Amino acid sequence: MTKLIVLKFGGASVADVTRFAMISDIIIERQKIYDQIVVVVSAMGEMTENLLELCQKVHKNPPRREQDMLVSVGERISISLLAMALDAKGVKAVSFTGSQSGIITSDQHSDARILRIHPYRIGPALENGRVVIVAGFQGMSEAKEITTLGRGGSDTTAVALAAVLKAEKVEFYKDVAGIYSEDPKKVPQEEPYKHLSYDKAFEIAKNGAQVLHPRCVLLAKNNAIPLHILSFLQPNPQFGTRIEDENLARPNHPVFETQASEYTLSSSC
Repeated sequence: MTKLIVLKFGGASVADVTRFAMISDIIIERQKIYDQIVVVVSAMGEMTENLLELCQKVHKNPPRREQDMLVSVGERISISLLAMALDAKGVKAVSFTGSQSGIITSDQHSDARILRIHPYRIGPALENGRVVIVAGFQGMSEAKEITTLGRGGSDTTAVALAAVLKAEKVEFYKDVAGIYSEDPKKVPQEEPYKHLSYDKAFEIAKNGAQVLHPRCVLLAKNNAIPLHILSFLQPNPQFGTRIEDENLARPNHPVFETQASEYTLSSSC
């Protein structure tokens, strides 16, 4: 049986161009265990914020469609640079935008929801032995407009792809070693949780933890996708925080997002 994993690298892990070689090495290590790898990447460092500031310099209340056209460029830069970095190390890779990946969203520009995914190009690329690199935080509406997914969008992209592709799990590479009860930057001696249920992780996220957004955790619970939070600086899979519930079974078909802007746990989860 084919083993597939989704890896998610956030903005801190690609903060400058030297990081692409570093995370390429992480991907190469995971290839020793997994037959197929899909990588979801955020924009570099503060690029999204910088692009939003650029909008404001031109228009104090920019049209959301045009803002999405601009902001979505950030992830395109990251995916292409990572594909180049992997190629430089002899690894076949291909980058896809959200729309090229078949991510169909609602039509709310700057705060869209993933409605479904048609991975027509991802599947053949994986079968041809390529590492597939997908731009997080973006998709295409049913009207074929470029959309962005708002807060938590890139992590949510990774979980949604894992659900569609039947991945074993999603590994998130962050600038912290897992999820903590206290901010480790303020309490350095704090140790991360080794394991959390979806409900507990959701509660922590809702209370303001910045590691994962509640929408990402909720989508993972709906699809029973195990999550693993790791530091990209110490990417040992024996460490970090694992989020899962062994009592949950995966649904027969992927469950995607509603168009609601609030996220609450319910009996339907």
